[in-house]
Amino acid sequence: MMHEDSHTFDGGLKEDLEMIRALNRQQVGRRRTLGLLLSAGSAALVGGCGGGGSASASSSSGSTTSSSSSSSSSTSSSSSSSSGSSSGSTTCIADPEETNGPYPADGSNSRNGTVVNVLDDSGIERTDIRSSFGSSTSTATGLYTKLTITVVNVNGGCAPLEGYAVYIWHCDTEGDYSLYDLPGENYLRGVQVTDANGQVTFTTIFPGCYAGRYPHIHFEVYPSLARATAYSNRLLCSQFALPSDACTTAYATSAYASSKTSFAGDSISTDGIFGDNSAAQQSAMTISMTGDATNGFTGTVTVGLSL
Repeated sequence: MMHEDSHTFDGGLKEDLEMIRALNRQQVGRRRTLGLLLSAGSAALVGGCGGGGSASASSSSGSTTSSSSSSSSSTSSSSSSSSGSSSGSTTCIADPEETNGPYPADGSNSRNGTVVNVLDDSGIERTDIRSSFGSSTSTATGLYTKLTITVVNVNGGCAPLEGYAVYIWHCDTEGDYSLYDLPGENYLRGVQVTDANGQVTFTTIFPGCYAGRYPHIHFEVYPSLARATAYSNRLLCSQFALPSDACTTAYATSAYASSKTSFAGDSISTDGIFGDNSAAQQSAMTISMTGDATNGFTGTVTVGLSL
């Protein structure tokens, strides 16, 4: 099994530098620059709001390109968080820009000389991302997981944002990624558009854990579905952390045998991506999750755009 820190692709110097940085778990400031190719000449920092409400004491997020202490926040007396958000709080914390890693399939890198971009494929807009679409009909196996993401405006009283596109992707139970480790599959990837409550809900499996990374889910936020066709249009690229108690439960099952070994002794604070962020950021980016190994898991997390 290959993982995020060991793959090499032909994405040029930019990707090579990102790979090298990924090997150095002590290096901070691993941040991608959003200034290039962003349409309309503007980009917004994105934040998590009300996450980290699980039973796990550990939680995680990334830092912004500015220092953690300067991340913006706002408090509103109105009830702007919907019932599906990770908490009822109306306090938002600006969330970090994080690396999209070697496996984004958002048009930012290539595999074997071919640019990989699933965002412009028919079928990528979907709720259930467990199966591949198109020529393959394979389904990723693993513990059922339902994830609701709420997108809000950090500078607007945490009001929900309608019409924004959210793209998520993550590894399978073995730590492998479709379109890269598994070039014939495109499962565990999907896009949805936020509703009037600022929400999208994905049905997926609990991600596995591989050596060198704390368990996580990648995501990008776009201003609209029409713009969600290439990474250059995104407003944010970041990651969610899985709560440690849910990881312990999931990885105790036979389907996640390799993940159990990789997860042993792992923590958000020592992770090369999440570890350089403040405790508040780490908490905001950790999914609030309930469930068990029999019935699966349900998670909620809120992402805030600093508009």
